[in-house]
Amino acid sequence: MQVIPAIDVEQGRSRVVFWPGVSAGTGAPTDRPERIAEHFVALGAPLIHVVDFEGARRGQPVNTEALGAIASRVATPLQLAGGVDSAEAIRLAFAAGATRVVTSLAVADDAAVLRGCLDVAGDWLAVGLDARPDRLAAFSWHRANPPSLQELLSELAGQGVRRFVLAHATGAVEAGDVAALARTVDAELLVAGGVTDLDGVRRVRDSGAAGIILGEALLSGAIDYQAAREAAT
Repeated sequence: MQVIPAIDVEQGRSRVVFWPGVSAGTGAPTDRPERIAEHFVALGAPLIHVVDFEGARRGQPVNTEALGAIASRVATPLQLAGGVDSAEAIRLAFAAGATRVVTSLAVADDAAVLRGCLDVAGDWLAVGLDARPDRLAAFSWHRANPPSLQELLSELAGQGVRRFVLAHATGAVEAGDVAALARTVDAELLVAGGVTDLDGVRRVRDSGAAGIILGEALLSGAIDYQAAREAAT
């Protein structure tokens, strides 16, 4: 299972200050996304997940300079989430340096928009979904009855989506739901959010997920990256 570091970017800076040498009192803290990305790529990160907070609010990528700075420093795929819910926004993200994108649930409920996004991004498009049943049911669906998570994933996979990012899925992992999805859905499943220790990493690994996205837990030092990689094997 891949262990994917995440950097939440706001106003060009990481929202969590990272100090890799804090335990030894060496080095210096940084909130520069490109330096944080460099650190984890040097440790073997296969992918860097970047969340554009302003982009999510405005509906198009905003922190393009920060994304470009990361792309100029690491030769590793960059996955952007936030503000990439249209074909035009995805083109902007790719031009800035992203190589993958994560759309929101809104795209999943609009077949025409989803088709346009897939036409631009193809297999490099993921759909981000909140795995909590109550949140899924509360979405303003353009259909009579809200789908279950499994129904929605199967539907989207049938339309060509090959990757999903499941947020807030740790409870579902414990219940075995993600394991069931991994067995039945022909797509790559990444789990994001909620894991704060190595036991959580192991539970996600055992669920059959292809990857786990770790943000604040890594940057705060709660989880050591190399230890997480070992727990994921």
